[in-house]
Amino acid sequence: MTTTVHGLGEIKALAGTDLGHSEWLEITQDRVNTFADATNDHQWIHVDPERAKGGPFGGPIAHGYLTLSLVIPLFTELLDIRGVTMSVNYGLEKVRFPSPVKVGAKIRLAAAVVSVEDVPGDGVQMLLDFTVEVDGAAKPACVARVIYRHYA
Repeated sequence: MTTTVHGLGEIKALAGTDLGHSEWLEITQDRVNTFADATNDHQWIHVDPERAKGGPFGGPIAHGYLTLSLVIPLFTELLDIRGVTMSVNYGLEKVRFPSPVKVGAKIRLAAAVVSVEDVPGDGVQMLLDFTVEVDGAAKPACVARVIYRHYA
């Protein structure tokens, strides 16, 4: 379910809020191949399904950075911010990839707002914890602490 907020005051009120989970998204070989082409990372564990069958993961896996990049569209399912002039990805404090995402697996995003603080320029900074879960897996695929800034 999407949480919708209007303006900086309502963003501030989100501090400490669990935003829930996105819908599941299947990771296809086509998506992995497209990411490989965009980043020029054609390592066989990602793009050669036949060879990857005999590899350490039993099949092709998504790039870690592909998994990380998907938090952006998944996060838009969880939070809709209105009444600001600009929102920017300010960076990451921590990113880990505890387990791989096999091609054909489904992932979803869990998000929680850790804190919201004022920043110069009539804005706020949100610190969020993101966890990319893999359907049926014991460990998450990605955990990240993310910083976004929003300006009035």
